[in-house]
Amino acid sequence: MQIDQIIRNRRAIFPAQYIDKEISKEDLMEILENANWAPTHKKTQPWRFKIIQGEALARLGDFLAEWYKNNTPPEKYKEIKYNKTKKKARQSACVIAICMKPDPALPEWEEVAATACAVQNMWLSCSERDIGCYWSSPKSIHDFDKFHHLEEGEKCIGFFYMGYYEGEIPKGERTSINEKLAWIKE
Repeated sequence: MQIDQIIRNRRAIFPAQYIDKEISKEDLMEILENANWAPTHKKTQPWRFKIIQGEALARLGDFLAEWYKNNTPPEKYKEIKYNKTKKKARQSACVIAICMKPDPALPEWEEVAATACAVQNMWLSCSERDIGCYWSSPKSIHDFDKFHHLEEGEKCIGFFYMGYYEGEIPKGERTSINEKLAWIKE
């Protein structure tokens, strides 16, 4: 597929559409290797990925659901959200905790941007392989170290849910690029 089409056809595909099909280690490693080639200022390569598969998916679902239950005011708590949170990880073939270890000599936003570029590379690589995925950043990411040990200086900035899927994917919509341009010639 041409890169223009891969970029324009990339979509968030959610676990409810995922089917029970494993993603091969070879595909996962290719996807992660592509992430590793993201642009990074001063070549710091701040991205760190924690690959969650197998029985650990159920444990992650339980952790996220219990975090939601324990950290949501009673008037805002919804049982349906608790159950959906618990189920999402179990519906996935793989969840990757998107972590980063920023270099203190650089502005943190640059390290976040580099990590986001790595995730975009993963997303495009998944799209090319017909693997559904999406990036979620619930408040529980700030306590991910209670689920899995993080190195000193590491932080979790999201979860990348992945799985083969069935069904239609939504058609993309964008306003015209012309509405977002300013030409400066003098």
